[in-house]
Order: sequence, then C-alpha cells, then structure tokens
Amino acid sequence: MKKYILIFITFLLLIFTTACTQDKAAILFNKYPITEKNIYDYSVNFQAGSRIYYVILMPEKVESRYLYIQIIKKDNDYGRLGYNLIQTRDIRLKDEEINYFTDYFVLNQEGFYFMRVYSKDNPHKILASAEFYVSK
Repeated sequence: MKKYILIFITFLLLIFTTACTQDKAAILFNKYPITEKNIYDYSVNFQAGSRIYYVILMPEKVESRYLYIQIIKKDNDYGRLGYNLIQTRDIRLKDEEINYFTDYFVLNQEGFYFMRVYSKDNPHKILASAEFYVSK
C-alpha cells in the first residue's frame, strides 16, 4: 500500500512541478524589407540614417487589435535614469495581421536602443522586447 501512495504522490509532483512554456511574442529586426524568405536573417547592428525593418510575431491573438510600440534609447546623458523615449506609436492590426505586424523606422543617432511592444488590452504588461544597436 505504501508503494502505491508513493507512486501516486510522485505522479502528482511530476504533474505540478513540470513547467510548460507558452510561445511568447517576439521582435525580429532586419536591414531589408521582411519577407517569408528573409525573416530569419535578422540583425541587431544598424547604420545611422538607414531603415530598420521589424516584424512583431504574436502567437496569441490580441483581443483589442491595438498595439503600442516604444523605442527607447539607453543613454546616461539624460537625467531620467539613463533612458530617453525616442518614438512611440499606436497601431491597429488589420484582419490579415492578427499574428504579426511589420514596418520600419529610421534612427539618426548612434547608441544602444530597445523596442517594447504593449497591447492596449493590458498596457502594463510587455508583450515583447528586443534590443539593437545603431552605429555611424
């Protein structure tokens, strides 16, 4: 009887302690317009003044279909703990863009940047975040 109880407790511990990870949203950057052929040729180093193409991949559907994007520069020249908000953008996802969004932006200052994506459903939770570098 002790053997069955031990097996049952082990089975319960296995079920409750194994971690199942969900797919998370991601941001991929590229130097060229993103297509199905070059989506995995992503880069994180870009030249100042050049177009930075990006795609936001979302495995789960965003209920409100609105995204909020921030581009932030890490810099110690500013008095706000070294962060400077460079660009913000509100996006409405179209019917064919339920699981992805692609566009580009241009940055003229060199430095270390990161991009954050929020859903309008829950604006306090970051859907995706990615870092990149702009050089001269």
